[in-house]
Amino acid sequence: MVTYVLDSSAILRYLDDEPGAARVSEIIKAHLAGHCAAMVSALHWGEVAGIISKVHGRQAMDLVLSRLAAFGLVIVPADGDGAVRASLVKLKRGIPYLDAFGVDLTADSADRIFVTADFDFKPAGRDVAIEFLPVK
Repeated sequence: MVTYVLDSSAILRYLDDEPGAARVSEIIKAHLAGHCAAMVSALHWGEVAGIISKVHGRQAMDLVLSRLAAFGLVIVPADGDGAVRASLVKLKRGIPYLDAFGVDLTADSADRIFVTADFDFKPAGRDVAIEFLPVK
């Protein structure tokens, strides 16, 4: 079964109904129907929380996270080994450290596809399957 690893840009595109929102919606619906799995690293989850809180306030953040959690997205915590692997991805591909966690999570299985709207991930495409959402 395919597992989609969503980063914060993909989730924010979905929430803001920007280009790529329909694709993220398709992934979430397929996940809910049991046709695929969907996950997000805890670091990207936290980034979504921080951006929503900054733009819309804490109450909105709590509401949005509650609604997203209802979709059953698997939130994968970071651990020491993952932190080290992410640092190696950062060094190898020159992508931001936080984003390297999502790449590392995707690298755990050949059946995982990283979904992002951030084209800074292009260098990581040599290591994992990446689906880029449309440019704004």
